[in-house]
Parts: sequence; structure tokens; C-alpha cells
Amino acid sequence: MEIITDLSNLIGQMEESAKEQFNLSNLSLNQMHYLETIQLLDNPNITELAKKLKLSKPTVKVAIDRLIEKDYVYKVQSDEDRRSDHLHLTVKGKLINQMHDYSHKRIAEFIAKKLDEQELEIFSVLLKKVLIDI
Repeated sequence: MEIITDLSNLIGQMEESAKEQFNLSNLSLNQMHYLETIQLLDNPNITELAKKLKLSKPTVKVAIDRLIEKDYVYKVQSDEDRRSDHLHLTVKGKLINQMHDYSHKRIAEFIAKKLDEQELEIFSVLLKKVLIDI
């Protein structure tokens, strides 16, 4: 438990540091996760996003409405189903994801500096094994 807590704190600190560096204090880490997932799913609708995040549609809709207000996301009506909107990242939203990717790169570099090649390979195999069904 202590190791997981320490790792979680390290990741949080590095992400917060990147937020400060890029002057993004008005955006929560949770909101950054939404933006990252929208990009990962390649413009999902609310239902697809909620399913991926394992959250209710109303919860996701409220969060998306806030991201739209902040000009990080916009909706485009589906060509196939006019009742559905697909979520797209604005230029600002895409820049946030680039910053978030940068923080992940810094975390990976930090870990790589602490481990030799063999340890890094073992670490990678173990993490993949733990995360396989997520």
C-alpha cells in the first residue's frame, strides 16, 4: 500500500508541476483525464466516453459541459444518428493533451533513470501484467 501511495503521489506531483509550468491551474487532473480519453477514443459520444471512464452518462455530461464552457471540447452532431453528438477537442484541448503527454514522458524518464536496462524490462513486464484487463 505504501509503495502504491508513493507512486501515486509522485505521478500527481509531476502532473501538477507540468500544469503549473504550462499555466493550467484552472484545469483539474480529472478534467485532463477526460481530454486524454476523448483523444484516445477518437471523438466518442457521451455514452462511449462514460463506458470507457466507467461513470454514469449524467456525470460525464456535466463534466463535458464544463469543458465546453472552458473551450477545451466541442460537440459535432453525428452523421449516422442525429440524436447523438461526438466530442472533439479544440486547439486548446489538444494543447492540454500535449502537456499531459509531456508529464507522462517526464514520469517515464524519471523511472528510467532509477533502473538499469534489465530492471526496466522487468518493471515493464510486471506493469503490463497488472494492467492487462483495465
